[in-house]
Amino acid sequence: MGTCRVRRRCGTVDNEVPEVVVMTEVLLAVGTRKGLFIGRRRGGAWEFDDGPRFNAQAVYAVAIDTRGAVPRLLAGGDSSHWGPSVFHSDDLGRTWTEPVQPAVRFPKDTGASLERVWQLHPAAAEPDVVYAGTEPAALYRSEDRGESFALVRPLWEHPTRSRWVPGGGGEGLHTVLTDARDPRAVTVAVSTAGVFRTADGGESWAPSNSGVSAVFLPDPDPEFGQCVHKVARDADDPDRLYLQNHWGVYRSDDAGAHWTDIGAGLPSTFGFAVAAHPHRGGTAYVFPINADSDRVPADHRCRVFRTPDAGKSWEPLSRGLPQDDHYGTVLRDALCTDDADPAGVYFGNRNGEVFASADDGDTWEQLASHLPDVLCVRAAVVA
Repeated sequence: MGTCRVRRRCGTVDNEVPEVVVMTEVLLAVGTRKGLFIGRRRGGAWEFDDGPRFNAQAVYAVAIDTRGAVPRLLAGGDSSHWGPSVFHSDDLGRTWTEPVQPAVRFPKDTGASLERVWQLHPAAAEPDVVYAGTEPAALYRSEDRGESFALVRPLWEHPTRSRWVPGGGGEGLHTVLTDARDPRAVTVAVSTAGVFRTADGGESWAPSNSGVSAVFLPDPDPEFGQCVHKVARDADDPDRLYLQNHWGVYRSDDAGAHWTDIGAGLPSTFGFAVAAHPHRGGTAYVFPINADSDRVPADHRCRVFRTPDAGKSWEPLSRGLPQDDHYGTVLRDALCTDDADPAGVYFGNRNGEVFASADDGDTWEQLASHLPDVLCVRAAVVA
């Protein structure tokens, strides 16, 4: 937070120009069952805009793209009347544009129709590329910052696809991870098909679930079919990934080729969300849920768990969170971090509550209550 004072130097003369003040703020986008709510923090105070954007639309996916000179917000709206669409805003959410033609749609020859957009992901190594994950489970690629998308056909036509089945929330491609070192490397996760990876820009894909259990299947260790809920990438080591499964928390140290169980020390290894610290390697966050049939916070307590050592140990974070019995379930995209230092950590739940920490998760404050079901939360520092 703060101001930036700009000085220009011409030749050997230090010419001081009028001060240019750039105010920075943290932007928080909260997608709910009935619209998108936008909060802003300037200094220490949070303010939320009046009323939701996309009133009465379910917003499952939001991205804050800070790669360009002007930040761009992307939102996947899901109108019960007009159907799903992707909108974008170049003024921090004050106004929105919807393409004349649907940005994401299935080609006629697929015989499929779009149910919703589950994920919007600005690519790490390609400034104008944005990926979208959808239901039915498919991956789309945009080369114009999210204004139009094309189906990545090799994944859609993968030979295992006919055996993918929907999870409890549908058959959604909900995670997209790109690699800043190599734009051809992309990792996705599907509920319930598991993790798939490409090393050639999407021309070919392979299941990547070795070590991840599927306790609900006759074969608990299949090549694919795991109900992966979310995957996050480590801040320091791009080959280190964290995975929250339908029963099981895992880490990979080889970009997803193999997975190791790191759930020891958690009150439950069931959950939906996982997020990585933006700067501190080995640090990740989960929100344990009691059971797949219960789906409330573990032990009925509102706690985020943090690992400082890549899953060797876990510590509960609850200072400032509700201390009474709590039943607010945190969904797969409703836990996130921003890119501040110290990091902001945020989560929302199906009670319509939103909580934030400005100190890596050590202490918390409640930002909102009585919202519709919170489906996704995204935050970033913007100028």
